[in-house]
Amino acid sequence: MSVKKTSQSASHFVSLIVPAYKQAGLIAKNIRRLKKELDQIRYDYEIIVVIDGLVDKTFDKLKQARLEKVRILAYPENRGKSYAVRLGLRKAKGDYIMFMDAGMEIDPNGISMLLEHMEWYRADIIVGSKRHRASYVNYSLSRKILSFGYYYLVKLMFGIKVTDTQAGIKVFKRQVLAKVLPRLFEKRFAGDLEMLVVAKSLGFDRIFDAPIRLDYFRGGVSSAAVFLAIWGILLDTLAIYYRQNILGYYRQPHHKTMEPADLQTFTYKKTTSN
Repeated sequence: MSVKKTSQSASHFVSLIVPAYKQAGLIAKNIRRLKKELDQIRYDYEIIVVIDGLVDKTFDKLKQARLEKVRILAYPENRGKSYAVRLGLRKAKGDYIMFMDAGMEIDPNGISMLLEHMEWYRADIIVGSKRHRASYVNYSLSRKILSFGYYYLVKLMFGIKVTDTQAGIKVFKRQVLAKVLPRLFEKRFAGDLEMLVVAKSLGFDRIFDAPIRLDYFRGGVSSAAVFLAIWGILLDTLAIYYRQNILGYYRQPHHKTMEPADLQTFTYKKTTSN
């Protein structure tokens, strides 16, 4: 569902953070697709692409695309998705700040739906959910079983009411992130969950699900890689529980995400000839 811009709805500015790793073949096409969707919403916007490691031509391909309203951040070493997302969130200018995976497994047409949910529910956070009754999902039975099991584990450990903490699209109010970001620690697998846990612990309880369309089409992932990812998520989830309930780590702000000393940035600015 796309919502057209109106003269009455320019009060909010949206920042979309897109972490990217080894996306040289599709990055320009995918960001164009995101821009097409964002051009239809009723807010002005920016896209911040954070390239998590200069390991291929992703940075060069996106620079060559010369896309307006797109900022590119890149650094040489792969540091993990959660690190990349946090760096982008810190750089964002928006009143509503969201992030979305670069691979397009989640249909970007749902961006407007999540933003409308922010207004409808006067929400602090909106979470795209595979288990929302209006969602369409197409992925394997084994992944559904793992996702369902993880949902119940998270519910038991943290009491979070949303039905899906791991789908790669979420929207936050800027005021929420201002409190949450300095308390975060995770850099790789469970950063999405940590953000929700910290927000809930700070009293931001207006957290709601929204429907998404997910078509998990990516292939060629080895069983060993899947096992390592699952193991990493479980370990990071236990670490979040330990920090919250044993150490009390999230009660006070600790640090902000440090910018890499070798951070590269690029913003295309269209010039007009006289």
